[in-house]
Amino acid sequence: MSEPIVTGTILMPDDYIGDVTSLCLERRGEIIDQSYIDNKRIMIKLQLPLNEILIDFYDELKSLTSGYASFDYEDAGYKVSTLVKVDFFINNKAVDELSIICHTSRARVIAKNVCIKLTESIPKQLFTISVQGAVGGKILARQDIKALRKDVLAKCYGGDITRKEKLLKRQAEGKKKMRKIGKVEIPKDAFIKALKR
Repeated sequence: MSEPIVTGTILMPDDYIGDVTSLCLERRGEIIDQSYIDNKRIMIKLQLPLNEILIDFYDELKSLTSGYASFDYEDAGYKVSTLVKVDFFINNKAVDELSIICHTSRARVIAKNVCIKLTESIPKQLFTISVQGAVGGKILARQDIKALRKDVLAKCYGGDITRKEKLLKRQAEGKKKMRKIGKVEIPKDAFIKALKR
């Protein structure tokens, strides 16, 4: 599978070279050339996959360099890479809108991060909701959203224990039935939160 590649140029003060280099390597960048423009400023030419810079590369670069760095890029064609499609399931139902194509080395990390962000943004229901990230049939990450709890034993104090067991059993049966027919509404802002790094 091929992915689009860009040739990027970063201009910055040489004080930030270590942080910027580690950011570029973390985003699967390959440094082509590094040269000084004058005594304090340095220019880095590198190749990066387009999907690694689209979302928040520029913001992170600016924050690392206190706003001093500039970044420019141009198309450099396509490069063969090992990519996988990460699918997300909410209560064992696929949510196609959340599917992400990423490099195999980052699939597990991305699946885990998206699952965590979804659990934070999906409201609790009366039943447990499972959020899973998978490649093919293999589950890479899973998070559970705990059910809202209603205390059915609040009115029962004292008395026979069989009554309490009967109430808990009835509640468990109701939750099991609700899990089968219950639909999970995903808020619109959950999609945007899930894609942010």
